[in-house]
Amino acid sequence: MNSRNIVRLKNPESYAPMLAIRNAREYDAAVEKLNALLDEIGDNPKDPRYRLIDTLSILVEAYDDEHYPIPDVSGLEMLKFLMEQHGLSQGDIPEIGSQGVVSEILRGKRKLNVRQIAALSQRFRLPPSAFFPDPSR
Repeated sequence: MNSRNIVRLKNPESYAPMLAIRNAREYDAAVEKLNALLDEIGDNPKDPRYRLIDTLSILVEAYDDEHYPIPDVSGLEMLKFLMEQHGLSQGDIPEIGSQGVVSEILRGKRKLNVRQIAALSQRFRLPPSAFFPDPSR
């Protein structure tokens, strides 16, 4: 008869944030664990706990996508929304360009380009797709 080794977890509750996220309480616990790991080990892929960051990131992203979808708006609308939410003026977003360029974009005279979208995505930690309306809708 072939026997299997069964490993008993010392503290199974501590693994809960790394399982499927089913509600807001579990989401908050997963985000808290993810932030603690990021603070502790940062961007060090050699640390054995680094894979937990990947796992938690995937779980949190899946929950976010389902419960907090990014609205389907144009790049201009998204930019205006982000500026309002963060209390920014035209001069506060130099990654787009000069105040004149920002002004033209905000007035609809000019569209955001790939470089600008990449910079805004990085600054606000959003996927670049947040600046493009979904053509299927």
